[in-house]
Order: sequence, then C-alpha cells, then structure tokens
Amino acid sequence: QVELVESGGGLVQAGGSLELSCAASGSLFGINIARWYRQTPGKQRELVAATSSGGNTDYADSVKGRFTISRDNAKRTMYLQMNSLKPEDTAVYYCNAGVQLSSRSVIYDYWGQGTQVTVSS
Repeated sequence: QVELVESGGGLVQAGGSLELSCAASGSLFGINIARWYRQTPGKQRELVAATSSGGNTDYADSVKGRFTISRDNAKRTMYLQMNSLKPEDTAVYYCNAGVQLSSRSVIYDYWGQGTQVTVSS
C-alpha cells in the first residue's frame, strides 16, 4: 500500500520561509507527476505547483517567483520551498502524486494527509 506522508508545515511570520516535504512509502515503481495543492475553508482546492518526471515545473501565478517545487526520485520525496510568505498563503497544503505501482501498471492518484501552513501578518 502506497502512502504519502507530509511534513514541514507550521506557523511563520510574513516574509518568512517554510519547506514542505512529502515522502512516498510502500511498494511502488515510480512517481510520475507530482503536485502541491492548497485549500482554505469554504474554497476549492487550488493547484499551487507541479513537476513532471522529466523535471518540467509549473506554478500558480500567485506563487511564481516565491515557491519552488522539487523532487528527489531516489528518496521518493517531493518538496515545496516557500519563500516570502504572505498571510494569503495560509492554507492546508496537500501533496498529490501520480504513482506507478509497477513497470506495467497504470498510474494511480494518491494524496497526502495535508499540513497546515499559517502565515501571520
């Protein structure tokens, strides 16, 4: 069974930095696309950043230039480095990965449990 476990959330002052991590455990062949989402109460989950297996990245306009998504395939871990944080970045952040269970399997979608990021003004 594959599980994505997040860490790194917390409380930080505006202008500060945090790094989120998301590690995949269990029996898997590899991670295809990896994404970070965030959600605030009463709003839909928002795509923040994504990275493909080839290393291409994409960001929401609201975080471009401040957030960096990366991955370590050997460690089966994805990261989200968040700099110059703003109060409007406050949300629960979720990692999401397209996981291939074997070399011949289709890609399955997995989610982390979510981690709270709170940015105070």
